[in-house]
Amino acid sequence: MTAVAEMTNMTLKGTLKAREPMSRHTSWRAGGVAERFYQPADLDDLARALGSGELQSPLTVIGLGSNLLVRDGGLRGTVVCTVGALKDLTLLAPGVVRAEAGVAGAQVARFSVKSKLNGAQFLAGIPGTVGGMLAMNAGAFGGETWRIVKAVEVMDASGRISVRRPHEFEIGYRHVAGLGQDEWFVAAHFALAAARPDDNVLDIRTLLDQRAELQPVKTWNAGSVFKNPEGDHAARLIESCGLKGLRRGGAVVSEKHANFIINEGEATAADIEWLIEHIRDTVKTETGVLLEPEVRIVGEPA
Repeated sequence: MTAVAEMTNMTLKGTLKAREPMSRHTSWRAGGVAERFYQPADLDDLARALGSGELQSPLTVIGLGSNLLVRDGGLRGTVVCTVGALKDLTLLAPGVVRAEAGVAGAQVARFSVKSKLNGAQFLAGIPGTVGGMLAMNAGAFGGETWRIVKAVEVMDASGRISVRRPHEFEIGYRHVAGLGQDEWFVAAHFALAAARPDDNVLDIRTLLDQRAELQPVKTWNAGSVFKNPEGDHAARLIESCGLKGLRRGGAVVSEKHANFIINEGEATAADIEWLIEHIRDTVKTETGVLLEPEVRIVGEPA
């Protein structure tokens, strides 16, 4: 049942649903249901929703769900989806692009190129949205999100927005700390250089072609499952342990890139999580390296 009736006395413009299947909102196309699922109309609507207290805790904020595994028992509280909602993408000032949390990396890359700005092309290789890219310092093609961040906009549980600078956070490889428990990134200000005719950079199409050549991009997956350990690559370690093609239910370790797990159509979240744990255990036993998951695992077991 949708929760339209529950919103009768509210001033919110977004859509609130009950028991929404999260398989519709994650790139793995697996997982249980969200107790409540809210897609705000825009940033102001999200602020009102948080301030109203109608979005029951705990809150889980998602974008494209491209780095997320929701367990089969689903999520309690409210899931807030920024895609199609926090979508503003503008030139804030010369050389500064403002992108809200629900904007995809590829959109930022293309907008920047059209605006004759250089330095954001690598974002086209990140299959997620700005909010998620900020939360984990996502990267591709040797670039990292926070290297081009001038400032971020953060919203707290009351709906109040504050602007913060990179020096206020602890930033590392696929790691960002300093955000409060009840705070969320809602926009980024990217500082980019004016493009020059003699800039020696690959265009976005070339970067995407390179990605497609190396990764199983046309499958249901969540990108790289594990972080690369220092001085090595997770894919190399996984492949060295003979785990390519390992299967559990409808989930399989990609033959194309060993750091990807693919849902071939009928995988449960439990199938995928079993593979993640089995890979970790096997690689630790055989190589001594403990791989750290890059994907976020949330929710209750079935």
